[in-house]
Amino acid sequence: MKKLLIANRGEIAVRIARACADHGVQSVAVYADADLNALHVRMADEAYGLEGDKPADTYLHIAKLLAVARRSGADAVHPGYGFLSESAAFAQAVIDAGLTWVGPSPAAIAMLGDKVQARKLALKVGAPLVAGTADPVGSAAEVLAFAETHGLPVAIKAAFGGGGRGIKVAWRLDEVEGLYESAVREAVTAFGRGECYVEQFLDRPRHVEAQVLADTHGNVVVVGTRDCSLQRRNQKLVEEAPAPFLSDAQRARIHQSARDICAAAGYTGAGTVEFMLSASGAISFLEVNTRLQVEHPVTEETTGIDLVIEQLRIAEGLPLSITQTPAPRGHAFEFRINAEDVGRGFLPAPGPVKVFDAPSGPGVRVDTGVDAGSQVPGTFDSLMAKLIVTGATREQAMARARRALKEFRIEGLPTVLPFHRAVMAHPDFVSADAFKVHTRWIETDFANGEAAAMRPDPLPDTALLRTAIEVDGKRMALGLPAVLLSGLSAAAGTPGIASADAPAVDAAAVAAPVSGTLQGWKVADGDEVAQGAVVAVMEAMKMEMQVVAHRAGRIAFSVAAGGYVAAGATLATIR
Repeated sequence: MKKLLIANRGEIAVRIARACADHGVQSVAVYADADLNALHVRMADEAYGLEGDKPADTYLHIAKLLAVARRSGADAVHPGYGFLSESAAFAQAVIDAGLTWVGPSPAAIAMLGDKVQARKLALKVGAPLVAGTADPVGSAAEVLAFAETHGLPVAIKAAFGGGGRGIKVAWRLDEVEGLYESAVREAVTAFGRGECYVEQFLDRPRHVEAQVLADTHGNVVVVGTRDCSLQRRNQKLVEEAPAPFLSDAQRARIHQSARDICAAAGYTGAGTVEFMLSASGAISFLEVNTRLQVEHPVTEETTGIDLVIEQLRIAEGLPLSITQTPAPRGHAFEFRINAEDVGRGFLPAPGPVKVFDAPSGPGVRVDTGVDAGSQVPGTFDSLMAKLIVTGATREQAMARARRALKEFRIEGLPTVLPFHRAVMAHPDFVSADAFKVHTRWIETDFANGEAAAMRPDPLPDTALLRTAIEVDGKRMALGLPAVLLSGLSAAAGTPGIASADAPAVDAAAVAAPVSGTLQGWKVADGDEVAQGAVVAVMEAMKMEMQVVAHRAGRIAFSVAAGGYVAAGATLATIR
C-alpha cells in the first residue's frame, strides 16, 4: 500500500489522513463543492474535486470516486464511516478496479449489512435476540400486523442502514403508516435502498457494543466494549469505554456473541457488534456495523491500539498486533460536537464556524473536521468534531471532561456543547452507584432548559462555476467559487434560496425550523389545516423533520417542494 484514497469527508477523513502519515502511506482526499477549503482537503497529501453539492453526486458516486483513484494513482481505498462504508457494491467495485479495499469482504458486508440476514446469523450462533420479521416488510400494513401480534412499541429499521439512520419507533398504531414511509425515505436518502424490517423495541434499554478486529489469518479479537446510550433521534451523542455497570456474565456474553457472529461471517477488518441491554438485564443483538465507528477513539484510548492502523495492516495481509482482549487501561468518554441547536430540540444548524478554540491538557484529545473559518454545510452530517477525554478511573475522566467542556469554545453557529455540560452534572449519568441513562433518556428524562440559540449567519454560496481555459497550449478545467464573481454581499441572496435575513413578522407565516430542503408538502395548496397538523417534511444534514401548522386556517404555499430554504424563512402562510 503506497497511496490511499479516502472516500469520505470531515473529521473521519482527517483521522484517516493522519493514520496514513503515521503508517508511511500517502493520502488522497476528495471533496464536494462546499468542501473546497475543508480541513480534510488541506490535511491530505492530494485532493480532487467530485463536482457536485449533494451526497448522491459526490461521496456516494462510485464512478467518480474510482475515477479519482485512477487519476491520482491511489492503490487503496478507505471508506471511513457513513456514505459508502457499508456498501458491498462499492467494496466490490474497488476490488474489481485492482485496488486494495480497507474493510471487510463484499460478501461479509452483504451478509451483515443486510440486517435481516444478520439477525438470522445471530440466531444461528446462539446470540440473544428479540422478536422481529424474518424478511423485509413490503408495506405499512405488514408493520401493523407485526405490532398487533407482538405489541407496541415496534422499531422500523432500514435493512441496509446503519449509524441510526432510517429508524423509526412507533408507540401508537395510528402513527405506523407515516413512520414507515419516513423510514423508507430516510433509508433511500442515506443508503440508496429503502427496504425496512420490524422488530420489538425494548423500552428504556442501554446501548452496549463490542469492538472487533479480525485479520486474514483467522484471528478474531474483541478489543473491548463501549456504552452509547446517550442518543437523540437514534444518533449517539456521548459514548464511553469500557461500558460501565456490566456484570462479568453480561460482559462475557457480549464478548462471546460478538466474536461468534464475526467468526461465522468470515469477517475481516474492524467491525462493531451492537446490543441492547434491557432494564431487567436481558441482552439482545441489534446489528453489526461493518466499518469503523464514530466512537472508535474511546476504545483506542483505553487499549492503546490504533484501530485505523490496524485496518491498514489487515488490508495489507498482516496479522493483528494483539491476540486476545486487552485489559482496559483507565476510562474514556467521547462527546460528539454537532452543529445542532439544543434549545430547539437538537435541530441541525448549518453555518459558519467563526471561533473554534479546542481544549487541551492531560487526558484530552480532539478529533475535528473543522477549524475557525470553516463552513458547515446543510447537505451533510452535523458532526463537526469529537472531544475524547481519558482518565485513570471513570471519576477522573468525568472531572477532566467537565474541565475540557468548559474550555471548549465554538462561535458562529449552535452546538451541542451546552447539552454535554449539563450531562456531566446530571446524577443519572455521573452517579458512581448506578447508570440510569437509556436510549430515550433525552426525550423522556432530560429536562432541557437550554434556550434556543441565535440563528447562524446564512452560508455563502459554495457553488463552483466551472469553465475550461488554456494554459501553455494545454486545455485545463477551472473551477471558481461563485462568491468571487458575484460578491460576498450577494451570496446570501442567491436566486432559489429563501433567505432568513429578514425574519417573518407575519403571524400567518409558517417558518422553516431549520436550514434545509423542503422534501414535500403533506397537504395541498389552499387546504384547510388544523393547528398541530403536519403540513410538510424537511430534510437537513441527512435527517428528516416534520413541519406543523402553528394555527388553524387555509394554507398558501410560498416555497415549492424541492427548494432549499434558510432557517426562519417563510414556507407558507396560514390565514
